[in-house]
Amino acid sequence: MARTLDEQDIALLQKLAPELEDLVCENSRVPFKSILPPLSNHIATDKKDFERRLRTLTDEELMYLVDMILEGLESLSCVPPEHVETFISLVAERISKEAAEKITTAYLEMACFE
Repeated sequence: MARTLDEQDIALLQKLAPELEDLVCENSRVPFKSILPPLSNHIATDKKDFERRLRTLTDEELMYLVDMILEGLESLSCVPPEHVETFISLVAERISKEAAEKITTAYLEMACFE
């Protein structure tokens, strides 16, 4: 799943986290390779902040993330379950329930549950 963020990915990450100055994980010093995990784990302060940031996306930008997840290019495996629920709810609300169900299935297939 490792990938290099392209211009569209970088623009989305910067829109979701305008305060982000460096596209490198502070802990590992490795460049971010996805959008949602760093947003969830390094930037958003809580579930409400995560949702607030996601709501700034247009439907087209949100659909881009859905497509990337379904193609296996964007990961939800490191995203806390409550943030995944928030993302799926937003997809159901703004895109479609069918897309939300596909994301749920993809998440369950890739998630590591302790």
